Amino acid sequence: MIDADKDLSTQFPNIDNKEAMDSFRETMASSQALMSRYRCAIMEVETKFRVLNEQFSLQHDRNPIESIKTRLKSPESILGKLRRKNLPLTLSAIENNLFDIAGIRVICSFVDDIYMLADCLISQDDITLVEEKDYIRNPKENGYRSLHLIVEVPIFLQDEKRNMKVEVQLRTIAMEFWANLEHRLRYKKDLPEDVLAATENSLLECANISSMLDEKMQSIRDVVEK
Repeated sequence: MIDADKDLSTQFPNIDNKEAMDSFRETMASSQALMSRYRCAIMEVETKFRVLNEQFSLQHDRNPIESIKTRLKSPESILGKLRRKNLPLTLSAIENNLFDIAGIRVICSFVDDIYMLADCLISQDDITLVEEKDYIRNPKENGYRSLHLIVEVPIFLQDEKRNMKVEVQLRTIAMEFWANLEHRLRYKKDLPEDVLAATENSLLECANISSMLDEKMQSIRDVVEK
């Protein structure tokens, strides 16, 4: 977290403009209400998934969701993203341009469960789909697979209703396993270029193997449940 008692230039040496530092200091001082609203939005969407999981369990005697993880972007990450996008250091810039402040990751058993849950979520009348990126049908070049949704959900406060954006990522167990290990290995420092290239190729191969595993497990389930 940012220490408000220290000079921001010592915590973020890339900020060398006094006006920008003062602006961000004021932004962080007044951001508690905004971050609280994001936390409430996370709770709303997480509850929706847990209700869907419970309903599916009653109807089909199995749970499509293995686990749910949530996260709220740190002030440091928010600042870095604002700077990279050349955006003003203001609360309105955060709300209007950064759609991944609040995040939920839903780990599913099978690929079909991902699309079923996504359809169930966005069909609810209080959910608005803002953006969808399907990295399962269209994986990233490095092999990354996941379904990403930006949704808008209302939260009801003491004296107002606010619509808040939440990033939802849906993955299988295999996709999550690969993404976690790839993230750790990718950030190893000072690797020779030949080792780095070989590592990237190996990780891509592992991503393809993980995808084949998902397809195989899906086909087994389809046979069993016929």
